[in-house]
Amino acid sequence: MDALRLSSPELLTRVLQLLAVGLVIVGVTWTGRRLAARSGRRTLLRFRARVDRFKFTRKSNIIAHLLDDPAVAAAVATHARTHGEDEAVTWQRVQRYLHEIVPFFNVLAYYRLGYWVARAALGLFYKVRVEHEVADPFRALPRDAVVLYLMNHRSNADYVLVAYVMMGDVSISYAVGEWARAFPLEYLFKSFGSYFIRRRYREPLYHAVLQAYVQLITRQGVTQGIFPEGGLTRDGVLRPAKIGLLDYALGVARDPALRERLYVVPVGINYDRVLEDRTLLRELETRAPARPRERVQQAAGVLRFLAFNLGRLLTRRWRRYGQAAVSIGAPVPVRAWLDRLEAEGVSLFDVPREERLPHVQTFCDEMLRHIGAIVPVTSVPLACAALQSFDADYVSRVALLDRMDAMRSVLQEFNGRVVRADRDIAEVFERAYRMLRLRRMVARVGDGYVLLPRGRPLVTYYANSIVHLLGPFSEGVRARDALPLHDWERAARAGASDGAAASGPAVVGAPERR
Repeated sequence: MDALRLSSPELLTRVLQLLAVGLVIVGVTWTGRRLAARSGRRTLLRFRARVDRFKFTRKSNIIAHLLDDPAVAAAVATHARTHGEDEAVTWQRVQRYLHEIVPFFNVLAYYRLGYWVARAALGLFYKVRVEHEVADPFRALPRDAVVLYLMNHRSNADYVLVAYVMMGDVSISYAVGEWARAFPLEYLFKSFGSYFIRRRYREPLYHAVLQAYVQLITRQGVTQGIFPEGGLTRDGVLRPAKIGLLDYALGVARDPALRERLYVVPVGINYDRVLEDRTLLRELETRAPARPRERVQQAAGVLRFLAFNLGRLLTRRWRRYGQAAVSIGAPVPVRAWLDRLEAEGVSLFDVPREERLPHVQTFCDEMLRHIGAIVPVTSVPLACAALQSFDADYVSRVALLDRMDAMRSVLQEFNGRVVRADRDIAEVFERAYRMLRLRRMVARVGDGYVLLPRGRPLVTYYANSIVHLLGPFSEGVRARDALPLHDWERAARAGASDGAAASGPAVVGAPERR
């Protein structure tokens, strides 16, 4: 007791010190949160953006809500029974899935860090263009509309590009694949409100959990961005539509109130240069995942690319890669499609799943055709299509400009989204030629241009992005396609030669390759 009494002043001093430190930490935390909240409000006012309120829900609350979902509970019981697994272990598996999928939205990360990075990166590489199929397409939408953006997938930059051009209107939540589950990308994407999905992972329990999450955020009005192709195009052509995420989201239309609020907006994307185009063509040629040695070679190629461009930047020889263009289509009400089905005697949500999916596939294919119709036409794809329409490796300048002008007239006649259609065709080609020369796709010889062998696959890749819009020129461009067939294209052609319907869904612009 004497020792304790003797040390009590020291103990009291330490307690007071710890209390002071605790108060400082609490004060700093409270002040930081107040400042962050105030900065967040100012950011939203600055951008005048509509952010879905549900995005501010705590991640733990979302996970707890999904754990109480009867559909998830049923999937757990089925999985445990099928695999002979204890339900407690299965519930732990579900919790791991939810922690992996569910993001945490941070308004400052999205509108400050995300905006700054997007503006800097896109401004460095591209001149961004945005067009609307109809003027001010969102004015006619109800204020509580639930909007799904469906877009073609040309590049991994699509996520940044579309989010950037939409930043003044809405914040978009994407479904992001496994490629982004690496530090610090995983943290950044989740703070932007994107959720992760395992592509080609077939476990029913996982998909039940994913479906529950997608339907939850759709019911809560979260604006989502979906790539119906399910992955990047390797040859420039729109891939067949995959309906997984779209089917999950459309499932909320069982509720008549949500049916009235649900809209789909098609978005077309195109570039004068896709940063990973050579990698995509290499994957198309090998038709196999990259091996470790190939990944090292790819990494070395990326480093060479960065070093080369850094050198150009430091020596003031840097030039942007042309245009990155986005075309936003008119909103399509889901209610109109469901009403049309019901008029045909099909009640979509009262039929078995195997009967429902073909109708969803048809709807998705229709949206993909709409996306293909509004894909922007920039200068490089137009020049590549014109080059490929000639059955020769050498094309005179006069003939090439005449062909480009004729193609542009066809595009405008068919309401193609031609970027800067008011420019003289010679100026359009000069802009394209700078990129074609830089990539060693084309060389000037005398009064014309020679298509270099190494550049022919790239010419086809860019021409394929608009070949379906070229009307009478399409057949000639497709006939000189230099890329290998996809498996689904080969199956479609085999089916057509047998007089039967192709096994895969119809795709806009599927090439007829030799």
